[in-house]
Amino acid sequence: MFIIGELINGMYRQIAAALKAKDAAAIQNCARQQLAAGAQALDINCGPGSADPVRDMVWLVETVQSVAASMIVLDASKPAVIEAGLQAARVPTMINSTTADREKLEVLVGLARRYNAKLIGLAMDARGIPQNKDQRLELAASIVSFCAEKEFPLEDLYLDPVLLPVKVGQAHLEAILESIREFKIISRPSPKTVVGLSNVSQGIPAVRSLINRTFLSMAAAAGLDAAILDPLDKDLMDTLITAEVILNKEIYCDSFLTGRRKK
Repeated sequence: MFIIGELINGMYRQIAAALKAKDAAAIQNCARQQLAAGAQALDINCGPGSADPVRDMVWLVETVQSVAASMIVLDASKPAVIEAGLQAARVPTMINSTTADREKLEVLVGLARRYNAKLIGLAMDARGIPQNKDQRLELAASIVSFCAEKEFPLEDLYLDPVLLPVKVGQAHLEAILESIREFKIISRPSPKTVVGLSNVSQGIPAVRSLINRTFLSMAAAAGLDAAILDPLDKDLMDTLITAEVILNKEIYCDSFLTGRRKK
């Protein structure tokens, strides 16, 4: 599974403080720690408190790529912020994210094509989060259809079924696992699948890691390709690595836990 580290995000107090102070060492340390723990890409988000998100996104991209050659996932709600990050990047990039709304697809698929970036597509639109598997599948299919129409390579598209917290969206979770399976058969070549894992445990501080790792192992069995998560949660990463061994996606050896992290 492709692991995207979630921790360089201005919603976290330490990152917000480092961003405000332009403390490059703190950001770079966070990047290194996530990569050492097994992340293969780093999500970058200025957070809601940024007074100048375009400037801050450029600074974050330049700060991270000065110490890491890994993919950078540009996470912002405004296309101008995304494009500023794309222009600053000297490493592979991914855009996080577009919805199924045509006006957003026009802009963000266009940016992804122009800058040779991968793209996350959320199975939702202006009407909100879908209520069942069929609605998710319909929205995902519309994203795939638009990308095919614009000749965006489907192997670079990651579909997100939009994970809800178990605390408020328990009835959705089985449908999300089913959606992960069915997104794979929308087209050939198949789009990939991704979730923002921490959403599932939002608002449940006592057992967040338990909920995250349980859902992630179930999603891995459903064929999930990628997850945005906290790679510093050792129990979470150990569970994922073990699940992939059991699913025959990783070769077993007695040191499989440490071996996977060194890839």
